[in-house]
Amino acid sequence: MGHIWSAFVRETFPPSTQFFASDVPDMSGKVVLVTGANSGIGKETARVLLTKNAKVYIACRDKTKGEDAIRDLKESTGKEACFLQLNLANLKSVKASGEEFLRREPILHVLFNNAGVMTPPMEMLTDDGYDLQFGTNVLGHFYFTKIVMPALLAGAAQSPDGTARIVNTSSNAHWFGSLDYNTFKDSPARKQKSAMGLYGQSKMGNVLFAAEVARRYGDQGIVSTALNPGGVKTELSRYYDSFSKMIGNMVFHDVSFGALTQLYAGTTAEGANLNGKYLVPWARIGNTHPEAQDPQQASELWNWLEEQVKDI
Repeated sequence: MGHIWSAFVRETFPPSTQFFASDVPDMSGKVVLVTGANSGIGKETARVLLTKNAKVYIACRDKTKGEDAIRDLKESTGKEACFLQLNLANLKSVKASGEEFLRREPILHVLFNNAGVMTPPMEMLTDDGYDLQFGTNVLGHFYFTKIVMPALLAGAAQSPDGTARIVNTSSNAHWFGSLDYNTFKDSPARKQKSAMGLYGQSKMGNVLFAAEVARRYGDQGIVSTALNPGGVKTELSRYYDSFSKMIGNMVFHDVSFGALTQLYAGTTAEGANLNGKYLVPWARIGNTHPEAQDPQQASELWNWLEEQVKDI
């Protein structure tokens, strides 16, 4: 347990960054999609990408919030992002959203699987009856990625470096999460878990999913990474109690820092060589929990995810 806490602390209090938003290369001609980009790290990621001339899709559930974010971003960057409605907690909505994107864009160069929910009330489930955290953070992103994969493969074929990037936002909370399939849907076993334990499980799922994408699609030009964006002040902590929010405000960083690691993975020349890697703040290669490196666990999770969406 000591080494787990050591890793947790190192990632919470990282050394000074050597990578800055200004280091993101020009993204002219690149199509990028960021889930959950109406606020927080996703919105900051979209902001930087717009300043670097990317065509940016903001994918989120709430149309009003998405359009508000697009207005804010246009005011700050002079560039207009595109809106895509995406409810990751409803698999039929995910399917419709992915298919709508493919109708609009045959090519996708970078997919930021950034959206997430953290420690909601235990009674909250997805529309399909899954634990809200695992259903949104893992299953929803798996299905969306699966649907838009043809566009990503086309993006890899078109890109000068022969790659398209899938950047999966995880967390150092994955160090405290192990997969328990009995808790993926509502059940007595799930009710015995804490909301934070279920969050850690979903973040472990993100790392395993990213690694399996790397194994399955790496030879086709897909570069799949997972990362901990760092302790950042965002709306993700909206379900925290007041004491936890106070502590978070004392130790967490500005949201501008939270976008750095995923921007590094998704845009830089160095990022093309990061397939299967896990990154930590700020823009460094890090280590995962040993379970997250188990290809059998990753394959079993992939098979379970495929089973959930086969009849949608």
